[in-house]
Amino acid sequence: MSRERRGGRLGGAVLAAAALALVAGCAPGPGKSAARGRDLFQTCAPCHGPDGAGSRELRAPAIAGLPEWYVAAQLAKFKDNVRGAHPDDMEGHRMRPMARTLYQPGDLAAVAAHVAALKPVPAPASLAGDRAAGERHYRSVCVACHGPDGSGMAAMKSPPLAGQADWYLLEQLVKFKSGMRGAHRDDVTGAQMRAMAATLRDTTAMRDVVAYIKTLGPTAPGGR
Repeated sequence: MSRERRGGRLGGAVLAAAALALVAGCAPGPGKSAARGRDLFQTCAPCHGPDGAGSRELRAPAIAGLPEWYVAAQLAKFKDNVRGAHPDDMEGHRMRPMARTLYQPGDLAAVAAHVAALKPVPAPASLAGDRAAGERHYRSVCVACHGPDGSGMAAMKSPPLAGQADWYLLEQLVKFKSGMRGAHRDDVTGAQMRAMAATLRDTTAMRDVVAYIKTLGPTAPGGR
C-alpha cells in the first residue's frame, strides 16, 4: 500500500473519530437531560404547582405522574396549534406560548420525562353526580380506551383518568362536546374523544361519568 493511500485512510479515520466525538459531546446525557427537565419545569410551576398537583383557581390540571408519552404528545399539540387554538379556549391560549418555549432539541422530551417522574397527587372529589348512571356510561363507552380502572392505555393513546381533578375532567368533556377541543384535522385522538363526548346528552350526564371516575384509583375508598 502506498504512503499516500495509507495517509488518506488515516486522515479519514481521524475525521470520522472527530465527528463522532463532536456528536457525542453535543448529545445530552441522562444527567443533563434530567437537569434540563427540572429547569424547564420552572415555567410550568406557577400554574401547575412545584409538585405538579395543579390549581383549580388557575384552571391548571394535575400533571404529576402522567405518562411521559402523553405529556409529550399534548405539548406537541399545543406547540403546533392542534390544541388550544380555539378562540374560546382560554386555558389553551395560556398553554400554547408556554409550549413554544420548548424550542431547543430535546426540551420537550426532557420536561415530559420530569413531569412523568413526579409523584402523583390525586385530587379529592368536589362535584356531585349519579355514580350508578355514570358507571353504566363509562362501562359502555369509556372503558375500551381508558380501562376498567381508569388507568389509561398507551396502545390506545388514552391517558389515565383516575386521580385527576373532577372539575378538569368535566371541563374537558364540555370542550370536546362543543368542538373547542379535538376539532383540528390533525388531532386524531381528540376526534375520537369528541365522538365519545357526543354520546353524553348534557352536563348532568357528564357529571355522572366524572362522579363515577372519582370512585376509581387512589382517591376511591380503600384505593391505592
